[in-house]
Amino acid sequence: MKVSNKRLRVYLASVAAVGLLGFSGASHAFSIAGWTCTGTCGTLGADGVVTASPFGGKYGYVTTNDGISGVGALPGVGGDPTNGTVITSPLFSADVGSELSFFFNYVTSDGAGFADYAWARVLDSVGDEALILFTARTIEDGDTVPGFGLPGLGAGVTLLPASTPIIPGGPAWSPLGIWSGECFAAGCGYTGWIQALYTFTAAGNFRLQFGVTNWLDQGWDSGMAFDGTTIDGDPIGVPEPAPLALLGLSLIALRLLRSRGVARG
Repeated sequence: MKVSNKRLRVYLASVAAVGLLGFSGASHAFSIAGWTCTGTCGTLGADGVVTASPFGGKYGYVTTNDGISGVGALPGVGGDPTNGTVITSPLFSADVGSELSFFFNYVTSDGAGFADYAWARVLDSVGDEALILFTARTIEDGDTVPGFGLPGLGAGVTLLPASTPIIPGGPAWSPLGIWSGECFAAGCGYTGWIQALYTFTAAGNFRLQFGVTNWLDQGWDSGMAFDGTTIDGDPIGVPEPAPLALLGLSLIALRLLRSRGVARG
């Protein structure tokens, strides 16, 4: 098959366009592929009280619904956690001054003294805790972050907005399972989307980890949506589309050039 220079240019331009589309849409197609989940995790679009993510697409979530006993409790915090979920990102690199950013939305059907909670932290390359990013906990009145009886925000962490009161009522959200739309006493509801920002003061390889746990019982579930997990604007755990596009360009170009060589022979 003989391929003209014009046709070759059209093929290359087409693949480049696909690569650009993939790059521009990377933050709109959140994926937990490559993340490690223990418990119940998933991705979801706009659902009940949790609107579409700030990026306009799907978001990730963790929930205590069908969570695992002994999982989800923040290490070092005692009391009566029962079951939950933890999800951990792949390893990523950060330099001094690199900015970590993500959005979260804490959702709970539990209230009163059954203080479920969620959290996020940074782990170092061997899995040790480097920094608590935030804790969010069911509370009858006031801000849910930081959670009472839990560690506060790590030094240098900023929340936008800084005020995090619960939006009260029985939150309808499918990851809560049979407790979606239910409310056990004052304190249930959701926070809405909140952005967390942190600038690294030390370079290294790290992981981002989210967790959620039930408190005192295994009913009246809670969960957390998260999205926009980036380091210096690049998605954490999502392959860069640009190198993939370049690989596609190279392979197609090679194939077409070989075809031209065969045709000439």
